[in-house]
Amino acid sequence: MGTKPTIWRPTIKLKSIFSNSFGILLSRITGLGRNTLLAMTLGATGYSDMFFVAFKLANMFRRIFAEGAFTQAFMPSFVDAKQKGVFATAIFIRFMLFIVAMSLVVTVFPEVVTKLLAWNWDEAKIAQTAPFTAINFWYLDLIFMVTFMGTLLQYKEHFITTAVSTALLNISMITALFIFMHDDPKTILYALSFSVLIGGLLQVLTHIYALKQFNMLRLLIGGWKYRNKKDIKEEKRKFTKLFVPSVWGNSAPQFASYLDTFLASFLITGSISYLFYANLLFQLPLGLIAIATASALFPSISKALGRGDNKSAYSNLAKAFWLLAFLLGISALGGVIFAEPIVWLLFEYGRFTPQMTADTADVLAMYMIGLLPYGFAKLFSMFLYASHRHGKAAKIATIALIVNMIFSLILMQFMGAMGLALAGSIGGWTLFILTIKEVGFSRFIEIIKDKKLLYLIITLIGSALLFWWINQFLMGLIR
Repeated sequence: MGTKPTIWRPTIKLKSIFSNSFGILLSRITGLGRNTLLAMTLGATGYSDMFFVAFKLANMFRRIFAEGAFTQAFMPSFVDAKQKGVFATAIFIRFMLFIVAMSLVVTVFPEVVTKLLAWNWDEAKIAQTAPFTAINFWYLDLIFMVTFMGTLLQYKEHFITTAVSTALLNISMITALFIFMHDDPKTILYALSFSVLIGGLLQVLTHIYALKQFNMLRLLIGGWKYRNKKDIKEEKRKFTKLFVPSVWGNSAPQFASYLDTFLASFLITGSISYLFYANLLFQLPLGLIAIATASALFPSISKALGRGDNKSAYSNLAKAFWLLAFLLGISALGGVIFAEPIVWLLFEYGRFTPQMTADTADVLAMYMIGLLPYGFAKLFSMFLYASHRHGKAAKIATIALIVNMIFSLILMQFMGAMGLALAGSIGGWTLFILTIKEVGFSRFIEIIKDKKLLYLIITLIGSALLFWWINQFLMGLIR
């Protein structure tokens, strides 16, 4: 009897996407609540700039090492490893030692590190920000533990714990803001910084509990026990071969984010905060729709390519593409057209003034121009990683970064923070086009040669007209 061909089961994939999206949505909602309180308490001032700079460094390294590059390299290596417990333990120890060493360096030299993030700040502001940089950086140690355990849970096809856990960080910060919001700004910044560590610790404890539920702690205990008795040199070599280009590829967008902060420090006060608030709103649909979809489909695409079932892999890719096209297209239009009402509703309280709302809305509109390409690039780059083309993905990300840098330096001269956001969107389009080229333009043409394209165009035109009319009404109420 012949083997039945493997087919894509939409209900299962939609369930995976939904559970992933639900966790991300909860985290994003609590994140919006956190940032609304931040805006009320600190506004878009020098103090808010100080906190965002201090928090940004840990976040940047988190996305490069802890989340993106580590997960992309560790998962396939872990699947192939014969001694899974020993391999996992060895990699964990290697990374923890490195990250703890980095944290100690930042703790000893916080002024130097802070200066790298905000080069144009004077020495007094650097000195004020440095203690918060040192405190916040230790979050990286905690979030690496979370990412390591989250990858093990992903191996068990359990995603929601990791997706939801970020809400614990936000809740911790919200609690600190409620308690200290009427204190002086310096006290608020200290409270926020320590609440970041408390939130990270809560995330670690949650993942430990989840690992226990899946009996994965026994695997790690066994790995520690036999770590000196098993030869895993080959497994570690394969991991390093995947990890190095993954680091480079994931570094590019994070370096672009660092570049925005660095260049914004040369602009008017509040520019860093405008970029931060707007980018958080931009990340909401990107994470909720694009990242959740790509993450849910990544295992099935990887398995299909692994067994040589290209037809199934491309079928999954096409279905995901049209899902993203409709959802991200409508989100991008809504983000551009409703930019000011959105920022007004979420942030214009307390010290966040109408002018801050208008400036943040302008930046948000520029970011939203890049929502579709960044979402598509996320999906198609997952295809590259699934087919072990990590080096190609890294090269593409580097070219997109260079384009971003060039346009950032040009556009900031005329548009300020808006120019930096627009340059990021141009970089996103570059990333998307080059990724499509690597996957194959012929494959992409096959996907879009569908009647769904006509439905998409009609939907977007109708949505744009409806959104414009609603926005005219809302702007009349706001102003």
